[in-house]
Amino acid sequence: MATPLLAALLAAALLASPAAPAASASGGTIVFTTLGRSRYEFDIFSLPLAPSPHNPAAAAELRLTDGVSVNYNGNFAPASDSILFVSERNGSLNLYLSPVPSSRREALESASSSSSSAAATISPLLPWEPIALKDRPSLTPDGSRLVYVSTAVPAAEPRSSWAAVYSTELSTGRTRRLTPLGVADFSPAVSPSGEWTAAASPGAAGWSGEVEDLRTDIYVFRTADGSRRSLAIRDGGWPSWADETTVFFHRRDSDGWYGVYRAEISVTGDGVEAASVERITPPGFHAFTPAASPGAPGLVAGATRLAGSDYRHIEVIDVSSDGKNAYFEVTRPVAPRVHHFNPFISPDGARVGYHRCRGRGNGDSPLLLENIKSPGSPDTFSLFRIDGSFPSFSHDGKKIAFVGLPGMYVVNSDGSGGRRKIFSGNAFSTSWDWKRKGVVYTSIGPDFASETTEVDVVAISLGDDDDESTISMKKLTVGGENNAFPSPSPDGKWVVFRSGRSGNKNLYIIDAEDGEAGGIRRLTEGPWSDTMCNWSPDGEWIAFASDRHAPGSGSFAIYMVHPNGTGLRRVVHSGGSGRTNHPWFSPDSKSLVFTSDYAAVSAEPVSNPHHYQPYGEIFTVDIDGSNIRRLTHNSFEDGTPSWTPYFLEPRDVGETLQASGRCAFQDCHWLNIQDAAQPEELNYGKSC
Repeated sequence: MATPLLAALLAAALLASPAAPAASASGGTIVFTTLGRSRYEFDIFSLPLAPSPHNPAAAAELRLTDGVSVNYNGNFAPASDSILFVSERNGSLNLYLSPVPSSRREALESASSSSSSAAATISPLLPWEPIALKDRPSLTPDGSRLVYVSTAVPAAEPRSSWAAVYSTELSTGRTRRLTPLGVADFSPAVSPSGEWTAAASPGAAGWSGEVEDLRTDIYVFRTADGSRRSLAIRDGGWPSWADETTVFFHRRDSDGWYGVYRAEISVTGDGVEAASVERITPPGFHAFTPAASPGAPGLVAGATRLAGSDYRHIEVIDVSSDGKNAYFEVTRPVAPRVHHFNPFISPDGARVGYHRCRGRGNGDSPLLLENIKSPGSPDTFSLFRIDGSFPSFSHDGKKIAFVGLPGMYVVNSDGSGGRRKIFSGNAFSTSWDWKRKGVVYTSIGPDFASETTEVDVVAISLGDDDDESTISMKKLTVGGENNAFPSPSPDGKWVVFRSGRSGNKNLYIIDAEDGEAGGIRRLTEGPWSDTMCNWSPDGEWIAFASDRHAPGSGSFAIYMVHPNGTGLRRVVHSGGSGRTNHPWFSPDSKSLVFTSDYAAVSAEPVSNPHHYQPYGEIFTVDIDGSNIRRLTHNSFEDGTPSWTPYFLEPRDVGETLQASGRCAFQDCHWLNIQDAAQPEELNYGKSC
């Protein structure tokens, strides 16, 4: 088996004391937020595939993973008592293999020791670089090869997915890409013989920017080398083999409902094709991410969301009886108000697995500063995720400001001392004054608002750390015409911000201390949106996001302009209707960190409602537009990055995450449809 990652590369970090971190010529620290990530924990569980009056479901549920970080998208390993799964620990996503507990008692004992030495005994299966997302793993029947999705290799074009299917020989680490270059594949499944792999693919056309259903097709190819790749099923996703000629998959039909389908396939001289396709779940409820197993002939498990319910549950469908499919519930009797995702069936057909929140009570998560392993060398810069939005470091490196939407907070840069609330209302974006100690700029009012909405730029003076009464706030703008995203000049004299006062969102510059009363100057002008501005540390440039190339389209690129209004140029764009936002300069003013859909999507949206969003990975780029570099590899929404010259030393404290257990996310709003056959009061769901 491939050797484990070196202990020296284990990620997760906080400083040991609240003293300022050391300034670093090597690049400092990038800190960013991930929407909701610090607010939930997942583990993989299993229940008997069929209910039994002598074995109540609640007593029979087993936790199969170790309670460390976030574990999901599991699979039973063939011919062994092990669970194969995706896990986020040690600063990256990787695949792990661990023994399946034989009883509920053994699972509880494992859980009690998972936070200490027991968790450290599990090694990642794929230590090869670069760090990347690795997803939906399967082992070939002989256990020799691992088949999975990885985002390790960049796509040739912007806004094209990096997701591709790979095969790794575990004894040697020898890895082969099975997906052709220029193509993306998701959700691979290996056939019972191991000869074939099926995957969902948007094909050569790539990603159109769809935020709901990727409208993938299912391709089948040889597991050994990716050859004989054939389009087997049009309009389908998340394939699962019941036997060597039967594949289940999901599809969203014109009626709006996701349904589970069965395809009978045949091998021809040219490859594999579907001989017949039939829908096995009716409209009126959603059914997706099906799972079948040769050990459970005639049975298929799926995640369903019934009319009148906000939650996904695992159900099993008996498709063997005269076209009259019988359904029985698996998870709802155990936990009716919890989401259950992406089922899989054991090789012997005895149990069905899934992932859900493991939960540890209620309440807010503590501050999370989690080190994320960068694909670059460890001494280039450190990369951290924070439990908050719009983070920024004070210029002495001792404090971090961030917002909670609502609420604005300041903490020591090592996370010590707790969160100090400095504003209780809704604030967004933070930026510290370069010259006046303890002054933080922000904008207060509704976010994602129109040009005329009352939003104003304010300066908050923190005063004495131990005395809340010393906090003061001064409004710098007047009129409240969506004045937002303030960023001060390094000489301490000016603040650039965006405003909708002209009817369009453009950039303006005001006096840093007196605001508009000290003078205001318009920097950009036009019928578009210029926003999310950041002043370079050397004072030479202001970077901002804008849709000026296609006003009103929702497409944003990053531009730069000198503070005197000259030198306007575009730095980076993900192409077409792409989104590239939230630029922030590096300490040496030679690069920018930003968030973008530059790498498209990395997983089927419906399979990752707690992860997926249409854009949001963290990238850097040189200010001349060259050397674009991807820093995060996941299917979350990563955003609002900032960059400080101070280097947070990575240490292994990333698994201190203690989420609320309530899983602070809702199912995707685009699943909320009204079936005409259902009464109005059964319309269900909430916005994501």
